[in-house]
Amino acid sequence: MKLLRALDRLLVRLETILLVIFLSLMVILAFAQVVLRNVWGGGFLWGDPLVRQMVMWSGFMGAAIAASQDRHISIDALAKFLKGRIKDLVHVITSLFAAVVCFYLAHAAWVFLLDEKQSGGELITGIPSWIGLAIIPFGFALITVHFVLNAIEHAADAISPPTAEEAH
Repeated sequence: MKLLRALDRLLVRLETILLVIFLSLMVILAFAQVVLRNVWGGGFLWGDPLVRQMVMWSGFMGAAIAASQDRHISIDALAKFLKGRIKDLVHVITSLFAAVVCFYLAHAAWVFLLDEKQSGGELITGIPSWIGLAIIPFGFALITVHFVLNAIEHAADAISPPTAEEAH
């Protein structure tokens, strides 16, 4: 269990670093574009498409971090009324369901990416468009991993011996 938690923490650290880099670059590039347009009447041709790509990459990194911290969008109306092991069991089921959905989304995104690679589209200045879109299957795969790790953690909580508080 410690190994899984360490893996999750490592993934979150890497995702956070990437998120900070993308957000910083987005702010700097967007600011530079505004200044260049207002002062010199033009900007970088590749600036706006690159910012759009970084928005997508930032969104997937943020979604992966949210999934790791159990803060991803979920319908938890039932879980709010449950306690203890039953709540953990419901969490395991919902996390596994979310993992399966994200797995299929990652697979569909992979097929899309291969089609995009075959079509030979261009993102900016000679960079193939599939490179920018690679975050879609990769992001859904990361989210899948986090949901599976959450399910394992809650399953371990559900089968662990009861605490003193639960015993009363």
